[in-house]
Formats: sequence, structure tokens, C-alpha cells
Amino acid sequence: MLQERLVVMENKTASSNFIRNIVVEDLDKGKVKEIVTRFPPEPNGYLHIGHAKSICLNFELADEFKGRTNLRFDDTNPVKEDTEYVESIKQDVQWLGFEWDELRYASDYFEEMYNRAVLLIKKGKAFVCDLSAEQMRETRGTLTEPGQESPYRNRTVEENLDLFARMRAGEFKDGERVLRAKIDMASPNITMRDPVLYRIAHAHHHRTGDAWCIYPMYDYAHPISDAIEGVTHSICTLEFEDHRPLYDWTIRECEMESTPRQYEFARLNITNTIMSKRYLKSLVDGGIVDGWDDPRMPTISGLRRRGFTPEALRAFCREIGVARANSLVDERMLEHFIREDLKLKTLRTMAVVRPLKVVITNYPEGQVEMLEAENNSENEELGMRMIPFSREIYIEQDDFMEVPPPKYHRLYPGNEVRLKHAYFIKCEEVIKNDAGEVIELRCTYDPETKSGSGFTGRKVKGTIHWVEASSAKAAEFRHFEPLLIDDESNADKPFLERINPNSLETLQGFVEEGLASSVGGDKFQFFRHGYYNVDPKLSAQGKLVFNRIVSLKSSFDPKK
Repeated sequence: MLQERLVVMENKTASSNFIRNIVVEDLDKGKVKEIVTRFPPEPNGYLHIGHAKSICLNFELADEFKGRTNLRFDDTNPVKEDTEYVESIKQDVQWLGFEWDELRYASDYFEEMYNRAVLLIKKGKAFVCDLSAEQMRETRGTLTEPGQESPYRNRTVEENLDLFARMRAGEFKDGERVLRAKIDMASPNITMRDPVLYRIAHAHHHRTGDAWCIYPMYDYAHPISDAIEGVTHSICTLEFEDHRPLYDWTIRECEMESTPRQYEFARLNITNTIMSKRYLKSLVDGGIVDGWDDPRMPTISGLRRRGFTPEALRAFCREIGVARANSLVDERMLEHFIREDLKLKTLRTMAVVRPLKVVITNYPEGQVEMLEAENNSENEELGMRMIPFSREIYIEQDDFMEVPPPKYHRLYPGNEVRLKHAYFIKCEEVIKNDAGEVIELRCTYDPETKSGSGFTGRKVKGTIHWVEASSAKAAEFRHFEPLLIDDESNADKPFLERINPNSLETLQGFVEEGLASSVGGDKFQFFRHGYYNVDPKLSAQGKLVFNRIVSLKSSFDPKK
């Protein structure tokens, strides 16, 4: 039976991993009847690509075994949380292609958590402590030295019950008292040294308002929420491995009816990518980026605005797998999956991002002819389009050099190139401004060399793209580099000093007239430039702005 399940899993799109193997064994041995997972973000910021890995793992694991996945907001810290973050997280999960079975909040269980805390006090497993946060840190001990017990640790049950009730009633100031678990101040696991379960916070909660002024700590609220919801496999990242004994202690001592199990996996780390919500928030608050959805941000909303697709992100998350050991993933691997997803989906059109005007002197003035071009040479189903051609066009500045190096096959004085989908042209004259800058080229064309005509008279080595000048639509192009300069020379610098000052380049150019009606989210492949997405925020303001998703090619080899 176990072997049969493993064979089935290997045939799935997602490869097997140690968590999936645990699930298989638990089902096979009857430890659980139904798989129940959850994705439990704290609504204190926007989700980033690291969360995408966790989302895919939890939802796809439950889907594979016909189980359930809840979306639960661990909203136990009202000082940092907001409904804006709640709504953004819901949107991100749905955009990735998943739908939760139930929408839950830790705040749904505040009364139950309070009652379980009262139970702990009655059992002599929790006490109200008057030490300040600094004093608790000083008495916590080290990895080699045990901590010191609080002088308030041996308060009577009655006194603790009274003080805890008064904490709830709002009699004390923030930080004046906390409720701590009574476990072991000599435990080799510092997490188990009488951790705080409740703290006082006179703050307005986004759901419960001012009903509460004490709030449970994450390590206490999380296992209770899992148990209430019947979660079978509580999957989290490796930094919570040391917290697992507290997770189990809470469920056991709070006498929860359900007993979930916690399993840890390695979090996602990507080169040149900021994976800390705290750091990301500092970029937003400091105005270094244009909000959480800035296309340079590794947030899911930022990736979406840039033009990444949910299909590519899911494929990427499956490919990197689920492991126990932390590792660093090359950012080019993610870009590879974007290219693979877009190459057959997108229309291949022409855009000039650094325009240089070309006048074809022997082409009839006032004449405009329509040329036929395929929309995607690798996908015939996308059909054909007609593009205008006339005496004046724009080409890329990079496609011309007045004094070219050896083996330069683009346009230079006296050289002939092919205009894609059009004719051969030859550079005859270079026009410069008073500063000596090239502002215009004058060329001639050969009418016998029209694309598709079967012309075989001679060959040229270079083909360049262009747009017809009178019909071209002005557009802005945004090119990105990583926000973080992540190399050895910057490793010890403060975070903000590692930010790349050249992470955004804005260019003004032209696109084919057929793109004038593009709307936010439309994606195109621009010849030689890469894959682009119409910016949904700026296009709503009447601008035609294209974000480069990825370049066309990379040196990354997915087989290595």
C-alpha cells in the first residue's frame, strides 16, 4: 500500500519530498484519515516569493491527497497588522491559483485561547510575571548557562488567576506584566525557558476592535489554532524547528482534543533577492521603491505587476523542491521558468527603446504599405498581423555604429542590413547635431528584397527591428536590475548601503501601432529586448508603460 502511494506520487507533476513521504506514511498507517494543512501568514506586510513556496506546498499537498487547506491569518499583534495586508494576501493566494477551504483568523479563537491559558494557570503551568522585557532577557541565560527563575514564578494559582483577569480588564499598562509558561529555566532549548504566552497591548485590533488589551504570543496562538482547525500537518520553515517542543507542550498542556504535528522545511533563498519582510517594509517606508507592488520588489504583488505568471511561479516552486537543509537558488532559475511559460503565449512584436530616426530616401514620399508578419514563429495558432512601412522609421541606436568593430553586422556607413519583415536598407549618410551626436540616418532600400518575396540575389549578415515613424505609439520602457547588490564586497555593509542605485532604468521609445489598445497585464515579446508586461498601475493613468519581465536569453542551464 505504501509503495503504491509512492509510485502515484512520483507520477505527479510535483516530485516527491520528505514531507510528502510523511503524509503518505501517515495515510497508509491510518494515523490520519484526511490531510488538513493551512497557510498562516501574519497580516503585517505583503507576501513575497518565499511565501509562494509555502503556499504551493500546503495547497498542492492537500489537493494531491484530496484534503483541505485553510487560509488563516495569525493576527495576534495589532500594532503591526492592517486590513490592507489581509486583502493583499487573499488576492495573492487566489492569483497563484489556489482557493482555501475555510478563511480563518487566530482572533476567532481569542476567547478559547484565554480559557486555555486559565487552564494552564490552574494546573500550575503558567504564572503572571512582573519582570520587564529587558530583565527577562538578562535572566534567560545562554546556550551554555541556565537561566534564572523569575521571583514571581511561585505565585499562587489564586494570585495568578486574579492578576491575569485584571490584565484582561485593562488595569495594567503595556509591558507592566506578562503571562509566562512555567517549563524549565535550565532547558538546553532556550525557547522552553518559561516563554511569554500573553502580553499587554492597548491597541486597536483590525477585527476585534478594543475588545481585548491582552494578546497571545505567536508560539502560543499558533498550535492552539492548528488544533482547533484539525490541522494534521503543520508545515513551517526551519527557523521554527527549535519552537517545535513548545508547540507540542502547548497542545499537550492545554489539553487540545486534536494533536497536529509540526514539520519544518528549508525556506526559499534566492541570489540578489531580499527575503525579509522587515527589510522590504523599510524600502517602502523610506520611499526607495514605489510601494509594496513596485516591480523590483520580490513581493507577489510586485512580481505580478512586473509580469510574472502564476504558472511560472508554481513550476519554479515545484522544481526547487522541499528539503531539510537551507540552500541558495540562482535567480536565473526563476527567470528560466518565466521564459518557458511565456515563449509560446506571447505575441512577438517590435519595439524601439532608444530610437534613432531613419529616412529611406528612395522610398516614395507619402506611401505606406502594409507588411505581413507572424505573431509568434513558434506558435502558428497566434496567427498573423499587418504592420505599416513607409519612408521614415525608427531603429535602435545600438543597431548603428559610425566606426564599427570587427564582425559588427548591423548598420554602419556603406553597410546593408535586413529590416525584419521588410527590405534590405543601406546606410548612405549620417546626420549629426551641433554636439556631434548622430540624430538621423539616410538610407536607401532595395525594393526587390521584400521579405517573403523569395529574393536570393545576395545575402546580408544582419537583421534589425524597427517601427514605422508616423504610426508608432510613444511608450515608456522600464528595465530592472536586482534591488540588492549581493556579493562578498557588500556582505558586511548595512542593509541600505547594499541597495543597487541602478535598479531602475526608464527609457522613452516607440511600439507598433497595434499595441496602442493594450491594457494592464498584457504581455509581449519584443524582438531582441525580452518579455514585457503592460504596467497595470500606470496604464490605468493613461500611460503606455512596459515593464521588462526578463531578457530573452540567459546563461543559466536548468540541467546543471
